[in-house]
Amino acid sequence: MGTWRCAAAAVGPGRAMRFQLPAEGRAVVDGFVVNHAGAHRAYVNRCPHAGTALDRLPLRFLTEDGRYLVCSTHGAVFAPETGVCVEGPCPGARLLPLRVERVGEDLVISWPS
Repeated sequence: MGTWRCAAAAVGPGRAMRFQLPAEGRAVVDGFVVNHAGAHRAYVNRCPHAGTALDRLPLRFLTEDGRYLVCSTHGAVFAPETGVCVEGPCPGARLLPLRVERVGEDLVISWPS
């Protein structure tokens, strides 16, 4: 399984970054990492309701107030801490999480064990 890394400072508070993660049996999977309330979380960039990328508008992963993740296709709203849909067309569905580790000044993102 592959990993992706970037400088943690590149994903400051309230910011997100999109990336491609190599995966076994697949070429690559689109993902994103977000810094919410000082914690970095990463998910596969695919809405469980529509199957589309959350950010149809480039790097628009957060609601305007920065409290939640949002799918720009149908407006599904997700808790950043868990990836669970809390409002919209797929309540209780969840984003597929990725592992985020801090290694020195970098974030290393990989598939969960």
